Amino acid sequence: MALITQSGDDTLPIGAEAPDFKDLPGTDGQSYSLDSFKNNKAVVINFTCNHCPYAQAYEDRFIELVRTFEPKGVGFIAINGNDAENYPDDSFENMKERAAQRGFPFPYVRDDSQEVARAYGAVCTPHVFVLDRDRKLVYEGGIDDNWKEPDKATPQLKQALEAIVQDQPVPNPQTNPLGCSIKWK
Repeated sequence: MALITQSGDDTLPIGAEAPDFKDLPGTDGQSYSLDSFKNNKAVVINFTCNHCPYAQAYEDRFIELVRTFEPKGVGFIAINGNDAENYPDDSFENMKERAAQRGFPFPYVRDDSQEVARAYGAVCTPHVFVLDRDRKLVYEGGIDDNWKEPDKATPQLKQALEAIVQDQPVPNPQTNPLGCSIKWK
């Protein structure tokens, strides 16, 4: 487990067109693509997993953001691309269990090939990417800046989403994601 404090050289830059993805299997039995969110004014892509303590710590905060911003036209998806062979807690079956136990109000999908995580340049779990209506990247980074003490955190993702739903520019489009490194195959 490693704490990541900055994005990588291969991370999608602000303003870039979002890499497309298709047919990612969801824990709800559906398949998801970027086009699944064509009617949303913005899309939040959260690269996350089951086993990382950072990802677990941020789950409730992410769920709260979904409940706040989904009614305002923002779509949400969580993508797990971790190597499930060496990290069995991140297997698709265990993802289904976690999604059911936690009552995830968003699609939780498997990127078994890791192609989507690589295309976006995700470096850790969680690592968030926000796309605008034109599917350009307008925010990349963390959910907030304090995984242990939410009351002391700067709500970076929330601030970005508030700006987006008000058709304003994102005030701080790139922040440092906090989490465990992506478990590459």
